[in-house]
Amino acid sequence: MTNNMFFIANWKMFGDIKSVNSIKKVINFSKNKKYKKAQIIYCPPYTLISKLLRLVKNSKIKIGAQNCHYSQTPGPFTGSINTDLIKSCGAKYVIIGHSENRALGDTNNIINLKIKSALKKKLKVIFCIGETLKEKRKKKTNLILSSQIKYGLKNIKKNNNIIFAYEPVWSIGTGIIPKINNLEKQVSDIKKMINKVWKLKKPRIIYGGSVNSNNITELKKISSIKGFLVGGASQNSKNFIDIIKKTIN
Repeated sequence: MTNNMFFIANWKMFGDIKSVNSIKKVINFSKNKKYKKAQIIYCPPYTLISKLLRLVKNSKIKIGAQNCHYSQTPGPFTGSINTDLIKSCGAKYVIIGHSENRALGDTNNIINLKIKSALKKKLKVIFCIGETLKEKRKKKTNLILSSQIKYGLKNIKKNNNIIFAYEPVWSIGTGIIPKINNLEKQVSDIKKMINKVWKLKKPRIIYGGSVNSNNITELKKISSIKGFLVGGASQNSKNFIDIIKKTIN
């Protein structure tokens, strides 16, 4: 990966033909040399991956999946998609460990298997970590994050194809973001945790959790953050472009 700033659109369970066509505005915007450092990645529902890939074919925008199954081979997993199927579609990235999937049963062990599967298929991983409000109030944030990193990366050799996305669970969809000085300290702590496991001094860490065009000016002050994982605000092309503009300018 390069030293680009990452802007990752997690559409979650959203999207139809009209919304897909709306990203043409983002495609045109991405051609502006002023914003060449912006690496834009769309992670739509599985059903839209092929459609988006056709649209972004002649641009630098990349496409990813929102999750994957840990099995590397076909099997009796109704409704699941593995990394081989994601790769065959043409996607380059996959989000793993998102709190919404952890809440549905993704343990650190399952996440570890998913990351291994993704890396084996040469997919780039967006590895989500984050603490709940209850864990935060009990001052267990670093304990939780350290465990997620340690066991999520178990038996995985140092790899530059992983982006670490810090998403405090209590911030996702609430409109509440951490205080900037607290977030800066947390990112520093996360770096130390990753370095302890991998001896990787400059991991790529991005932030997610209620990112929008109103708070991005504050969030971008943290120079150690190398991009943003954007949920609801990425579903509107104008809002997503505003986030990128305000970050790069």
